[in-house]
Amino acid sequence: MRILALDPGSVRVGVAISDELRILATPLDYIPAEPFAGCARRIADVIREREVVQVIVGMPRNMDGSYGEAAQRSRAFVSALRDVVQVPIRTWDERLTTVQARRALRETGSKGGDRERIDSAAAAVLLQGYLDAQVS
Repeated sequence: MRILALDPGSVRVGVAISDELRILATPLDYIPAEPFAGCARRIADVIREREVVQVIVGMPRNMDGSYGEAAQRSRAFVSALRDVVQVPIRTWDERLTTVQARRALRETGSKGGDRERIDSAAAAVLLQGYLDAQVS
């Protein structure tokens, strides 16, 4: 009964998954964002293979809490994904997840410029924030 987190971008979708107890988020390999049909099919495969019961999608917000153009793209992604997957999809504030992911990768000795790793690490930060909020 895992939760999947997605950090959609124009080139890649960062992916992370929770453990079965929904305590810890772990990054997975990113999924190419285009073509969307292939991306959605791969997300559906992960949902089925990993027995995912919910999907969390990063919702970009400006620092003042308002929504901008990136949020519109995220909403469109969620809308299209709902046509493909059968589990509930929820958005979650992703402010500063990429910054936190870069910092965490640097602290573990990884180079901060590896975009593919950053995208899924950001999805893991997003998911961990969601998991931690559910306990509080």
